[in-house]
Amino acid sequence: MASASAAGACSREEASAVAAAAAPTGALPVFAAAAPCAFSPGGRRLVALSGPDGRLRVWETGSSRLHHEYVPSAHLSAACTCLAWAPPGAAGGGGRPSPSKEGPQRKKRKSEAAEAGEQLDLLAIGTAVGSILLYSTIRGELQSKLSGHDRKINCVRWHQDNGCLYSCSDDKHIVEWNTQTCKVKCKWKGDNSSVSSLCISPDGKMLLSAGRSIKLWDLETKEVYRHFTGHATAVSTLMFVTVRPPNENQPFDGITGLYFLSGAVHDRLLNVWQVRSDRKERNAVMSFMATDEPIHIDLTMSESKEEPVKLAVVCRDGQLHLFEQVLNGSCKKPLTSKCTIQVATSGEGSDTTPKPIPILAAAFCSDKESLLLMYGNSLQPVIERVPVNTTESHMCLVRDIQKTLMLKTEMAVTKVKTPIINSEVKTLMPGLPGHSAAIKPSFRGEKMETKRKSTAAGREESIEDRLGAMDIDVMKMKQSTGGLPQTDNFAVLLVQGLESSDPEILNKVLQTKKEAIIKKTVARMPVYSVIPLLHELTKRLQGHPYR
Repeated sequence: MASASAAGACSREEASAVAAAAAPTGALPVFAAAAPCAFSPGGRRLVALSGPDGRLRVWETGSSRLHHEYVPSAHLSAACTCLAWAPPGAAGGGGRPSPSKEGPQRKKRKSEAAEAGEQLDLLAIGTAVGSILLYSTIRGELQSKLSGHDRKINCVRWHQDNGCLYSCSDDKHIVEWNTQTCKVKCKWKGDNSSVSSLCISPDGKMLLSAGRSIKLWDLETKEVYRHFTGHATAVSTLMFVTVRPPNENQPFDGITGLYFLSGAVHDRLLNVWQVRSDRKERNAVMSFMATDEPIHIDLTMSESKEEPVKLAVVCRDGQLHLFEQVLNGSCKKPLTSKCTIQVATSGEGSDTTPKPIPILAAAFCSDKESLLLMYGNSLQPVIERVPVNTTESHMCLVRDIQKTLMLKTEMAVTKVKTPIINSEVKTLMPGLPGHSAAIKPSFRGEKMETKRKSTAAGREESIEDRLGAMDIDVMKMKQSTGGLPQTDNFAVLLVQGLESSDPEILNKVLQTKKEAIIKKTVARMPVYSVIPLLHELTKRLQGHPYR
């Protein structure tokens, strides 16, 4: 496995060149929004990633190869908003729904039984329409669907002991699920606004939730134990950073206390809070400062007051910051990172300037001395293990990502599976909330295609004939535009289709695959038609994100 050796790192001057090349104005570029991803618990052997094409991919972190790829069916067309691996206990059967509805049972072979015992199985997938899907990564099929929210799911969390699942949504509620029966075990109002994040305490007795403020709930009574002030914007991350000493009798008393971390949207600061019954103030005891909004965070839990907490923070600008701090008091000044890690191209060939490669996510390995870095493109990322070295303030890893991706594409996918649709699965059709699918061409489009094929060989069909086949008044277009559009310019057709909301014109133009025509059409689009075009493209992508 590759590591950050001296040959693979660049100097501080080269790292500055990467930043300068990335943004001439002095600021690092803002890369695309983070795709939902989750590293498997324990040895971090797998990572699940939902790409912008709507497909769910599971990658092996050791070999950086694609382990499974799941092609969504119609009932999975809702965009994935969050992911969570089930703990090994829940995957082994305690949290698995009864297989009585999955068709005739057959006796498992020994190899299948061994595979199920070694691998993690269930993935909880939160969607934009309020449903939660339990997906079996071993069987490669949708196992069950949980319905209890009516708006977007913001976070899902598994209980590490009893196999229950907790979820929060824009509908202001928190739901405790019985994954064995697929029923709502308990549902309560978490806040007066959207509940954006959840986290379960290390002992499994408390639940953190974030809305307008951060609340600590008693899971048994569903009562609020403590309030915290929170952030000015929506909280995107909640994580406990210490383990409560086992010899304490009271839930959250003692010298060490219990600490948790919170991060928010458009906020560069990560706040650390202390949970203690004798503390009256509700402010953060310390904060960590990054260069941009954090999009992925991982940490090593501190089990004693002498052991420092290590944080790996991936920011929206593609950089990774490493923090190391002993939590033994409060600090008013924000703490800066011990080390910053960047990935860049080698800058070989005609362009000698190195270019930055965005880091997508990171996770600490079991030894706590090395990191798993996932960088590049979310559709085909590169996963690499690098040692944690906080003695250097800046590390820039030089990687030839194009060569790496070429090697990766030659690797065969272990398994590609499509979820099995049974009679009880509700298929999402156009018109339902969150599923504004594109309108398919009618039979008239087929007639038009047939007519075009019947044209004499060697004679290109005129644009006037094409417009006539789509029942468009050619004379009317001549009067309004002063002439017919050229055959290589669909801008006029596209503008008319957007103004009249004609599905036949829009489908015909947007299904064009020739890059030259697409570029000319976009270049000649009037400014007032850009926003309607974006709305039309968004509607189609929401309806079929896997196309």
